[in-house]
Order: sequence, then C-alpha cells, then structure tokens
Amino acid sequence: MPAATPGTPSLLRAMNDRAALELLLAHGPLSRTRIGHLTGLSKPTASQLLARLEDAGLVVATGTDGGRPGPSAQLYALNPRAAHVGGLDVTPERVLAAVADLTGVVVGSFELPYTEGAGAVEQVTEALGEAVKAAGLQRSDLHRLVIATPGAFDPQTGRLRYASHLPGWHSPTLLDELAAALPMPVEYENDVNLAAIAEQRLGAARGHEDFVLLWNEEGLGAALVLGGRLHRGWTGGAGEVGFLPVPGHPLVRQVTRANTGGYQELAGVQVLPRLAAELGIGATPGGTPPDVPHGPHEPHGPLVAEAVALLRRAAAEPEGPYLRFLQSYATVLATGLASLVAVLDPEVVVLSGAVITAGGDPLRALLEAELGELAPARPRLVAGQVRERPVLRGALESALAATREEVFDTSR
Repeated sequence: MPAATPGTPSLLRAMNDRAALELLLAHGPLSRTRIGHLTGLSKPTASQLLARLEDAGLVVATGTDGGRPGPSAQLYALNPRAAHVGGLDVTPERVLAAVADLTGVVVGSFELPYTEGAGAVEQVTEALGEAVKAAGLQRSDLHRLVIATPGAFDPQTGRLRYASHLPGWHSPTLLDELAAALPMPVEYENDVNLAAIAEQRLGAARGHEDFVLLWNEEGLGAALVLGGRLHRGWTGGAGEVGFLPVPGHPLVRQVTRANTGGYQELAGVQVLPRLAAELGIGATPGGTPPDVPHGPHEPHGPLVAEAVALLRRAAAEPEGPYLRFLQSYATVLATGLASLVAVLDPEVVVLSGAVITAGGDPLRALLEAELGELAPARPRLVAGQVRERPVLRGALESALAATREEVFDTSR
C-alpha cells in the first residue's frame, strides 16, 4: 500500500485503527459503543473500523456484555493470534525461551540446561524450537525474537563484551550464524536492560522518564533509563557497574580479563556468606547453613540461593545480628550506588534481582538511609514489581513493542 500523506482519508483511518487497537490492548474486550465513546468516533464510523480490523485478522468478536440493562452488545477484542514473538534469557547455567501472543500472554516456554561445549546457535535454536512447539506454532510464525545475555554485543564490532563467563558466545561470526539459523528478525540486549524494560512497561518504573535499575544476582549490574530511553553507551557497556572502582576497596586491574571489579568484589553476592559468618548467623535459627530448595522461578546458582536464604531470614527478623547483617550489606550497596546517583540524579532507583529483593523493605529502608548520607540527591528507592523471570519478561516486552508498531500500522 502506498504511504499515506497528511490529511488523507487513509491516514485518518490508520490513526483511528491504531487508537482502537491500543484501547483494546489496554482495556480488553470493548463494545462498538464504548470504542466510539473512547475514540470520539460516531457509531457508524466505529462499526466500519471494527469490520475493517476484523477482516484484517486484528480483532475478533468475543461474546457479549450480558448482564447489563438493555440489549446485549457485541464485544470485540484484540486477536491474540495476530502475531507472536519470542524471548530468550541466556545465562551460564541455562537457556530459557518463551513465546508470547500479541496481547503479551505467554503461550509456550522451555528451559534448556546450558551444556558446556555445545554451540550457542544449537542451544538457541533448540530452546526456541521447544518453546515454539509448546505453543503449538512453527518458528516461522514468530514475528520477532529478542535474546538477553549478560554483557552486550558491541555495535561497532558485533562481538559480545563484558561477559567472559558465558562460554560459546564470543565468536566474531556468531551474530551472522544466528541470523542464518533463525527465520525472524533477531535483536540482542543486555539482561539487566531488559529487566528495566519490564519494570518500565509493567512494574515499578511505569510513568518515570529517568530511573536507574540496580540488579544483583550472580553479578551486580545496572540499567540506565534517561528521558524514557535506555542508555546503552558507545560499546553497549553502560550500566556495567560491577567494574566500578569504589573507595575503601583495593583496585581490581584488567577487569575484563578478571570479569569482576571493585563494586562486584565489595557488594556482589559472594560477600554475603562472609558477612553472615562474621556475625555468626545463618539462614535458619541457630546460624545453621541454609538448605533452601528453589522452584522454577528461583535463581539457579547455589551461591545465589544461599544469599537469598540469608537475606530472607534477616528481613523476617531484622534485629540483633540479623539487623547488623542488613546494615552491613546496605552500606556496601550504597557505596557504589551513590556514584550512580551523583552522576545521573535519577527520579527513582528500582531494586531488582533475587538477591536485593530478598532483603525486602528492611534492606530497602536501610539502603535509602545510607544513600541519603553518601549521595547529594535523594531518589526514591522502590522494589521491583516484576518478580517472575524479569529478564525474560523484558525480552518479550521489547519484542512485543516493535511487533505492535508494525502490526498496528494499518497504513502499510
């Protein structure tokens, strides 16, 4: 279809179509009358719009609004099968894949343990293939795929940086090999950036243009959203705060080779068992070592599981040595976070990742108090609200945003 020009009927139709699709996405099923009221369109125009969208496969009739006074009205909804997207969350432990329909509902998923020595392309295609199969689809049915990894692919070279701990992902030809193996457009994004997208679209950062997300699981990381947009940096490394030198801790040199830095060594997950041991505490009464089974949505590594158990125990009983444990951890977290706040002056800091969120409100309050003494600005600290697989959810949300832009543009 030729591009519509300003003021033409085709452009106005496309604008009305998009407005109606956005309303159905936001509100769920609506009647013709309700769509007309929300868009300001006349009833005949709303009827023509819905017929057009139904013919295009973007809208489906779905029941009536029975139970209200007067005749029942036909309801219309966004067709969830009009498009599907995929998301992958890749870590050194596993490749987690999921497929979502156009409304954002996950319709298939699969978790593949990461096999050392297996090729990245093979593991990606296997995990995605199984998720697609679980959704009752073919890989060619996906409109877009977003892959989350630690670190970032340098836009200048196409090579993965800041993630030397991810085996099999550092070939200079990897992106070309993945493009050849996958039948849909593929995008790559840092895992913590995608957790921030999930919070921006669905969670604690909704409505905020400037925020920082601080993440702690196997590694410390941050995502920076400025003016409503992710700030990735020249090589994709913005937010790699684990490499940040911090006062009071020995400098870590050749950080990319060591895959660690001052802030990671000061406040990473690995310090929590040591802090607990110094205070003679454990995750269970009497200071015994934690033995915490974790379900499918819990972190995988034993070190993370131990840290989570310790913090949950301390948050449940924030007094005595457990309170001192939380205070110590809040101090080391605030030491690095203060640098980010001093430079960026964000409106909000979202605390995310299994380790930080395990500390709950007691850790957040202590961290806020420490930050108030170390940084010139006082941003509001909030807990992340997207708790179930936030990186994967962010990958799906990123893919959905781009796909909806395409699908909702009926002027094409």
